[in-house]
Amino acid sequence: MTWADLPEDVRALYPWKGADAQLSCGHRLHYLDEGKGEVLLMVHGNPTWSFYWRDLVKGLSDRYRCIVPDHVGSGLSDKPQSWTYRLQDHIDNLVELMDRLDLENVTMLVHDWGGAIGFGAACARPERIARLVVFNTSVFMEEVPLSIRLARKRLVGEIVVRGFNGFARAGLLRAIGDRGRMKGAVGRGYLAPYDSYDHRVAHLMFIRDIPLEDGHPTRVTIERMTKEVPEKFAKTPTLFIWGDKDFVFTPRFLEKWQKLLPQGEAHRFPDAAHWVVEDAHERILPLVEDFLARHPLPKDPAQA
Repeated sequence: MTWADLPEDVRALYPWKGADAQLSCGHRLHYLDEGKGEVLLMVHGNPTWSFYWRDLVKGLSDRYRCIVPDHVGSGLSDKPQSWTYRLQDHIDNLVELMDRLDLENVTMLVHDWGGAIGFGAACARPERIARLVVFNTSVFMEEVPLSIRLARKRLVGEIVVRGFNGFARAGLLRAIGDRGRMKGAVGRGYLAPYDSYDHRVAHLMFIRDIPLEDGHPTRVTIERMTKEVPEKFAKTPTLFIWGDKDFVFTPRFLEKWQKLLPQGEAHRFPDAAHWVVEDAHERILPLVEDFLARHPLPKDPAQA
């Protein structure tokens, strides 16, 4: 799927064709590269895509360079049917994109699975990371809601998640505090890239990659990240933005984050849910702008 394949009203909300990177994994990764200036790298989760960040891109790309990838399997990227779709695979892809674009002094904004993917890449390239903005996500093991556990079951996953697009459609209802925001083109925008059984493969693979079992291959990746994040980013300026109505990443997750990175400042939105940026982007944009202004990047000695 390409930008031209999106419905016209969705293209109006998401007016960027973007660029493509052919990765060493053999698949094409689509990403936005909008604006000039300091780099803001925005990393989405499941079942969203770069569309999730559109309002922040619109509000910041006049002063910042916004890099917004679609993970392999998501959005306008390739959706291979037989790829492994492990967390480490997505981390490797993001690291490759960062290296290929030679991104430096990056402010990384992460949400949902984008937290584990983004922090995994950050741990691999800590010298490239200058600031962190963290939205409703986790890099540590916690209890998973029953509905998500059920979606991991083979029959439920194949029929509900892939057959009926049940995971993405549920997001339009359960992941948002103000359901009115999902009406019309916005709701269609979230669903548009996932218009067939084959195009929903990553939805299910992300769910199955939640490492609930001992010995799950992604458990080691998560445990390593839990250890490395405070070691590598204890002094990195960090902003937490949280939707308190999130039924997955509850405020308890934020409390754990604040122990992991105690230097971070937190802003909570009692009326927002899991897709906090969709719920509250009008209030989030000035918070991000203020955070960036209060934590300027160190000046390059060569330009001093």
